[in-house]
Amino acid sequence: MSEQQSAPEQLAAGKSQGGAGATYKVVLFEFENFQGCKAEFSAECKDVTEKGLEKVGSVIVESGPWAGYDRHGFTGEQFILEKGEYPRWDTWTNSQCSYSLLSLRPLKVDSADHKLHLYENPGFTGRKMEIVDDDVPSLWGHGFQDRVASIKALNGTWVGYMFPGYRGRQFIFERGDFKHWNDWEAPAPQIQSVRRVRDMQWHKRGCFIVPDPAPAPAPGPDPDPAPAPPAPPATAGAS
Repeated sequence: MSEQQSAPEQLAAGKSQGGAGATYKVVLFEFENFQGCKAEFSAECKDVTEKGLEKVGSVIVESGPWAGYDRHGFTGEQFILEKGEYPRWDTWTNSQCSYSLLSLRPLKVDSADHKLHLYENPGFTGRKMEIVDDDVPSLWGHGFQDRVASIKALNGTWVGYMFPGYRGRQFIFERGDFKHWNDWEAPAPQIQSVRRVRDMQWHKRGCFIVPDPAPAPAPGPDPDPAPAPPAPPATAGAS
């Protein structure tokens, strides 16, 4: 399903077709800034090119979250797509390794609670770090090394990153056991930051919220004007 529409028409059409009962909905566009052919999805798709898209230049997630992949059949580099707009490829990935998005699927978030266990070695051995209901921008900052070779996702859905500050290649951890870094298709046992994945059922905004910068202080009231100089003394009249 593809057609040429302006961005406002595309958004209106997507909302009208989704309906009040829609749980998952994402719109892919051929070009950046929501231009060109589009394709809408409410379920997994192993090959977006079968929907008439030769490439994906921008994305609007109306309800989610979703997992995107740079190869067909849910393989290759992974991308988290939470509720919001992604006007170009570098808004859904900052790894600088992949420019394509060829398959995607909805992500289930099983509860509002989140618990994750990280292990230094495969098979859940070595040093361990437990993370409960929190986002961690730097494992080093919490006294844990960057080597993560196995993981247990006990509650919720998580995304890990190769570098601090939620940067680099992404790895998705749905509830379950990951005995070896090959289980999450990583090239090496390296994770340096992790965060929770949000959805509309459990989180009002349904997405990762970047903290707003501190507001600038409001200007104070105008200072009082300088007092007027005293009037000169009156002079006596002529006699």
